Amino acid sequence: MILIVVKFQVKPELADQWPDITREFTEATRAEPGNKWFDWSRSIEDPDEYVLIEAFDDDAAGPHVESAHFQRAVSSDGAMAQALVSTPKIISRQVEGQGWDEMGEMKIG
Repeated sequence: MILIVVKFQVKPELADQWPDITREFTEATRAEPGNKWFDWSRSIEDPDEYVLIEAFDDDAAGPHVESAHFQRAVSSDGAMAQALVSTPKIISRQVEGQGWDEMGEMKIG
């Protein structure tokens, strides 16, 4: 499984509209074969920052970035790009195992 985390710094005047701006991209990505998880979260510390967390089967991550809706999303003249302050910060890593039990326990405290 490929886990991808991306931070998006959105223009302050468009931050509240970000879920609507990304709706088509979000719905199309969630419908892709091999998509395990795709969700947006708004930063608690910075209300103009959104974090995208997505997970794909190993062989599905490549087709995702080649898809038409992804290419529209990253296009410099697209609505998503126009709403950003800067280039998104991407963190990507391969996750061994198919479930939380296989990845180990998360200890808090």
